[in-house]
Amino acid sequence: MNDTTAKIDSTDEAWDSGALGALGTSEAHAELAPAGLDEQIDASLGLQAISIRLPKQLIEAYKLIAAHHGLGYQPLMRDILQRFVPEGLREVLQHHELKADEVDSKMEAWKKAA
Repeated sequence: MNDTTAKIDSTDEAWDSGALGALGTSEAHAELAPAGLDEQIDASLGLQAISIRLPKQLIEAYKLIAAHHGLGYQPLMRDILQRFVPEGLREVLQHHELKADEVDSKMEAWKKAA
C-alpha cells in the first residue's frame, strides 16, 4: 500500500492553525462528545478552566521554552504556577506570623503596664 499522506510536524503553529487535530473542516471525521464530558474530566483532575490575557511576547517565550523541554506551553504555564504557589503561601504565612508576634508583644507590654 502506498501512503501519500504528508507528515506534519507536531508544532504549536500546526496545532494552532488547525493543520493538526482539526482534520480540515470535514464533519465526517467529527463526533460529538457526550454532554458534560469536559466537566467530568476537569472534575476528576481537579481542574478549572480560566481565561487570562497575556502579552503576545510572553506567550511566544513560553512556547519556545516549552518546545525546548518537549511539552506544550499551557502545561508549562501550569507547572510554573504550581511551583510558585508554595513559596507564595510561605511568604503569606511568615507575614501573618510576624504580625501575630507583634500583637503578642504589644499585649504583653499592655499587661505589664496595667
